[in-house]
Amino acid sequence: MEERKKAVALRYDPEKDKAPVVLAKGYGELAERIIKIAKEKNIPIVEDEDLVSALIRVEVFEEIPPELYRAVAKVLVFIKTLRT
Repeated sequence: MEERKKAVALRYDPEKDKAPVVLAKGYGELAERIIKIAKEKNIPIVEDEDLVSALIRVEVFEEIPPELYRAVAKVLVFIKTLRT
């Protein structure tokens, strides 16, 4: 049985946020919609099933927990290299 697609959208503004914040999350059609919007707005998409599985447990508009800082930091560094 195929697992439903999951997606999580994060925001991190170091001038405003102490830690990355979950902006949106969802499964199935909602996940597809999150991905579609990101693509339309040229927001980088990183596929990491394990990280998404951990992040999807965080409530919308909540900061990610400290145990996920390192994993999310790696994603943020990767995204920064894409933009330079």
